[in-house]
Amino acid sequence: MIIFSLKRQSLLNVLNNHLVNYPTPVNLSYFWNFGALAGVILLLQIITGVALAMHYASHIDLAFISVERIMRDVNSGWLIRYSHANGASFFFIIVYIHIARGLYYGSYFEPRAFVWILGVVILILMMATAFMGYVLPWGQMSLWGATVITSLFGAFPVVGNKIVTLLWGSFSVDNSTLNRFFSLHFLLPFLIAAVSSVHIALIHQDGSNNHLGINSFSDKISFFPYFFLKDTLSVILFFVVFSFFVYFIPNFLGHPDNYIEGNAMITPEHIVPEFYFLPSYAILRSIPNKLLGVLALFFSLLVLLFLPFINTSELRSSIFRPIHRKFFWLFIIDFFLLGYIGQQTPETPFIEVGQIASIYYFGYFLIIIPALGIFETHFNKFSN
Repeated sequence: MIIFSLKRQSLLNVLNNHLVNYPTPVNLSYFWNFGALAGVILLLQIITGVALAMHYASHIDLAFISVERIMRDVNSGWLIRYSHANGASFFFIIVYIHIARGLYYGSYFEPRAFVWILGVVILILMMATAFMGYVLPWGQMSLWGATVITSLFGAFPVVGNKIVTLLWGSFSVDNSTLNRFFSLHFLLPFLIAAVSSVHIALIHQDGSNNHLGINSFSDKISFFPYFFLKDTLSVILFFVVFSFFVYFIPNFLGHPDNYIEGNAMITPEHIVPEFYFLPSYAILRSIPNKLLGVLALFFSLLVLLFLPFINTSELRSSIFRPIHRKFFWLFIIDFFLLGYIGQQTPETPFIEVGQIASIYYFGYFLIIIPALGIFETHFNKFSN
């Protein structure tokens, strides 16, 4: 009884320290609400995902039919399925905005380097989870998307074919593949939740960044009720927009070909992944060499891990970095351009535009950010 009381007291102390009395910089803007929104959507995805798993049949002969049965025969099944599908799309939108805010306000600077790295790990886990989830309905885009993407691993010398066979569990995308993807898709969200918990704990340990990029140890207020109400307002506004998509345009963010049952004998005219994969897909297709394209695809995510180590600027926030602001907004435009190129057929002029956009994507991280920091440092010394 005493042990139970102590554990309960300890849990209450943790909740109090992180959700009630957590000292929060007084100057946080609404851009800092997207982290809390991402947590809410993750919880929504886990709840709806578990509910869908109760009715889903992970067999290539039954998967498509089971999804249709969920939509038609299960009580509120259509709501659960549409909430889960649109929740995945909104999850990426929120996280992309969250990352863009981190890039603009320098959230990858010390002492938050490890927090940033964990955030990138969460993004990679999200992409893996979303890709496997996209395969589960076993529509045409599901089947052929899985076939194309998993085949890319065959480009690696020596071990490529072994990796592909391991992913497939067979010699083609088949029942074994679907079972593996279903198992991993069910488990990975809980891993994302665990990494997110560590991510939040580290943020609270070093303190939140702010839009001025300055230390605010002496100018803080408690999280509750001030920022709790601020986050609550954001959550309410999010669910208003989210509900509009779920109830009125549930298939707006999806591909119509996925309502056609997967058929290995019929290849879709144009294989297009979900919109949140399009920038990476454009980078993959912009390089004519298959192996180099696959490496560029993976490196487009891994390059984010290097930011804390290649950054050379002494100024954290872009509010005080007018040159970086211009390059940052060019990067945002470039990201959207890559998304547009990713959904086009691989032909002239889209290939050439995609190559130029890919060069700027990597150049922003590997050249502009480190070089600009050195330039700003020397310019400030010269000005003084």
